[in-house]
Amino acid sequence: MKIKTKKADAAYVMSLPGIKHNKPVKQKAFFRWLVNAVSKKELTDVGFTYDAKGFEDAGDEPCLVLMNHSCFLDLQMAFKMMAKRPFNIVCTSDGFVGKEKLMYYLGCIPTEKFVSDYSLVRDIKYILTKLQSSVLMYPEASYSFDGTATPLPDSVGSLIKLLKFPVVTVITKGAFLHDPLYNGLRLRKVRVSAVSDMTFTKEDTQNMTADEINKKLAQLFSFDNFAYQKQEKIIIDEPFRAEGLERVLYKCACCGTEGKMRGAGAGATCGACGKTYRLREDGRLEAADGNTEFPHIPDWFGWQRREVRQSIISGEYLLDIKVKIRVMADMKAIYDVGDGRLIHDREGFKLQSDDGVISYSQSPVASYSVYADFFWYELGDMICIGDKKRLYYCFPEDKSVPVAKIRLAAEEMFKIKKKKQ
Repeated sequence: MKIKTKKADAAYVMSLPGIKHNKPVKQKAFFRWLVNAVSKKELTDVGFTYDAKGFEDAGDEPCLVLMNHSCFLDLQMAFKMMAKRPFNIVCTSDGFVGKEKLMYYLGCIPTEKFVSDYSLVRDIKYILTKLQSSVLMYPEASYSFDGTATPLPDSVGSLIKLLKFPVVTVITKGAFLHDPLYNGLRLRKVRVSAVSDMTFTKEDTQNMTADEINKKLAQLFSFDNFAYQKQEKIIIDEPFRAEGLERVLYKCACCGTEGKMRGAGAGATCGACGKTYRLREDGRLEAADGNTEFPHIPDWFGWQRREVRQSIISGEYLLDIKVKIRVMADMKAIYDVGDGRLIHDREGFKLQSDDGVISYSQSPVASYSVYADFFWYELGDMICIGDKKRLYYCFPEDKSVPVAKIRLAAEEMFKIKKKKQ
């Protein structure tokens, strides 16, 4: 999937008034039919099966639907499971670029990832109460990098209590293995399924505390796709299965060098020490020399997180890189405004364009995470910062810079700063 881009002068883009807020529109049955028709082949190819009990228990009453986020197939699965139920979809605002009217007709509600958005809460309440439509939300906000659950915001529990509507959760299996983000949109032959559950009744939302709700959701949204692959004996033998793996495993577990790992074919090699790993058909890593530090990919990723946290605590963490800057200031296009510099340290993010027009800072406690993506709309790996008025998409000029590390650093910095507060 691509996105409309346009070269523009930074001063012009910064003068734009920002994204206009529109009231949500109730989804039309025709568009549910259309998406299901378009999705039929891909869902058939993955042998998609599902349990709709959660929606059956909800009956005709509107509900909040919380679904885990693994790949683009998630939305197609949701349309299939809710084919007879009108629903609106909370989605990232960049999905509206160049196709704003269509997205509203589909029932989409734009929001910015990891940016405080009080208007979104009003929109959700308006949809549930006035439009009498359900709302689909991916509380993780971003795709998983390593196949495990990404953090859920603490605000979800408070939102559920505020809305006072039933909550149905949808947990998918196989979607990440079918299309992991790191693998550059190359699909694998893996069967995909989903299970729905009436997790909180209307009474539950009032009788339980926000903390109790968050705790239960954390348990439901706790999964490990590579462990699931091994447990279910799922064989993934595509010859390209390790391509792009360096996006996730950016630091060599043997020599500790960053940015030199390269995934190719069915394996990955460190360009610094030469150590080679093979990604087996069962999802386990195997070193050529027989000494595999982390056979389980999430364990390697977790080690990288601990390394990042330690570098923040010791004061050594610093990102200072040249980036290509693209800006979202309306829904007409993503504007290419030239080059700049992105700095990330214990004080947060600082972005400065080379022409001096853009100067933006973001506190480390602005959000519990940051929007990072691999191969974003086929443009490249990127980090996005910004606010309700403008979003700044930063593409490292040095392709070896791991955006996964930046997301880990933002998450750990948030935890450290919040704990001190």
